[in-house]
Amino acid sequence: MTSISVSKFGIRRAIFAGALLLAAAGSTPTLAEPAATTVVLVHGAFADGSSWDKVIPLLQAKGLNVVAVQNPLTSLADDVAATQRAIAQQKGPVILVGHSWAGTVITQAGNDDHVKALVYVAAFSPGDGQSTSDLIKNYPTPPGLAHPQVDASGFLTLSHDDIAKYFAPDVPKAESNLIAVTQGPVRAANFDEKVTTAAWKSKPSWAVVTKNDQMIDPKLLADGAKSMNAHVTAIASSHVAMLSHPKEVAAVILEAVEAAK
Repeated sequence: MTSISVSKFGIRRAIFAGALLLAAAGSTPTLAEPAATTVVLVHGAFADGSSWDKVIPLLQAKGLNVVAVQNPLTSLADDVAATQRAIAQQKGPVILVGHSWAGTVITQAGNDDHVKALVYVAAFSPGDGQSTSDLIKNYPTPPGLAHPQVDASGFLTLSHDDIAKYFAPDVPKAESNLIAVTQGPVRAANFDEKVTTAAWKSKPSWAVVTKNDQMIDPKLLADGAKSMNAHVTAIASSHVAMLSHPKEVAAVILEAVEAAK
């Protein structure tokens, strides 16, 4: 064999060996990156998904997926179903956040296996077999709920004056006007519908207690947080802490996200 043929043979062998190495490397399975965490935000009564407008960009800036549920407010079951649909669309872990009435909603919907933590923002937190009314009856009626407007179908709304005076007194007047015209009427009978199994009994929970709340007695919020053994953040805020103190509320949600990793 001449030196030229030996050289050509060596080149062919090297190319063949290299091809085998590349093939082997290509066949090595790659580990899929885990799906990103999603924060599912659930609004309360007299509100809609825009309640979270100031919190959403703060969470997105941290690389989180964010979904704001639009609750029909027609029954506990309907609101739970709307929330469950939002949860089902996510591929990764979910942090479930509820404001006000939606605390009752996430208490039921949070039993989904995808939900890793619960965050209650000025929110009700009933136990097994309890309704929202079961909680409210043990505390003085807050001024914001003294004179709700009731229509012929049994749905409640708040007057523009009550929104500005009691619901959202610590946001600019232009913002409280928007809240008033976009508020979701809530069926009064919703508050008598009972949770079957309270998710906070099996999921870690966080609670934002709004000390200046005139829609839910602050003591009710504090007592509920204690019952859940929740991580508590108290804010000198009205009922709409996510609008008047969005950074503080976002920080609590981010704390829950980190703890759930």
